[in-house]
Amino acid sequence: MPNRASAAGSVPAARGVPDAGSGSETSSGTETSSGSSAPSSLPLLGSELKTLFRRRRTAAMLVALAAIPVLIAVAVRLSSSVPAGRGPAFLDRISQNGLFVAVTAMLVSVPLFLPLTIGVVAGDTIAGEASLGTLRYLLVAPAGRVRLLLVKYAGALAFCVAAPVTVALAGAAIGASLFPVGPVTLLSGDVVQPPEAALRLVLIAAYLAVSLAGLSAIGLFLSTLTVVPVGAMAATVVLSVVSQVLDQLPQLEWLHPWLFTHYWFGFADILRQPVLWDSFASNALLQAGYVAVFGALAYGRFVTKDVLS
Repeated sequence: MPNRASAAGSVPAARGVPDAGSGSETSSGTETSSGSSAPSSLPLLGSELKTLFRRRRTAAMLVALAAIPVLIAVAVRLSSSVPAGRGPAFLDRISQNGLFVAVTAMLVSVPLFLPLTIGVVAGDTIAGEASLGTLRYLLVAPAGRVRLLLVKYAGALAFCVAAPVTVALAGAAIGASLFPVGPVTLLSGDVVQPPEAALRLVLIAAYLAVSLAGLSAIGLFLSTLTVVPVGAMAATVVLSVVSQVLDQLPQLEWLHPWLFTHYWFGFADILRQPVLWDSFASNALLQAGYVAVFGALAYGRFVTKDVLS
């Protein structure tokens, strides 16, 4: 990452922006010259996405997520039979229809694997730059604190989409390779053809992407509190586990609708005919609330933070 720091450090000189240590940067990280206009966020966003998805760590996490449906499919293929009602939901349907590999894999990934990868990405957004010493250069590149915060969160959201899509694609591919693919019987008892079933897999992946938006906002906020990215990553993952545990306690039933993990498994309604959108809408509204609250907290912390590295 030294190359990134040096590259970022060369931008201020080229654009006539003062060095980060000169004290000419405003608290919002914007340019101080009166005639300059705010730069477009698209180049910064493109750079962030390239950096994120070119990292070996990101590739390793996506490969690990893709391995989940592969392991499930191979295990079912090598077993003589899967007793009904044993194991994850839909596991006993895989041998009859390979599309259920993707559904089962996404179901298995929700409690731990998806939150774990999201926690790593979101927790590294700001703290990772601070630990590498590149944050102060990004702020005078010129990026601005608000713009940088939005771009970092957009990158985390991009991974929120990529993670469940990876599981769904890998599951559909390995399922079609090892098992027959045909009409799918939904939870409501209705039968749909493979193209419509594939569309419902896309909707499930979209549902999970929305579900992870709140967790990403929490990770972004925690990342502004420290210069140690591992701490923010761990705290984000721990909070997701704690929320799921609290959601299982009947004594705290009044709290359940407010927990950001409460609707994570609501995508089962997509496997009904007609699709029940109540869970999708409630989940989206809840996640939007978490994004608003923790986005505001991240903003309040970041714009007043002394950036020394």
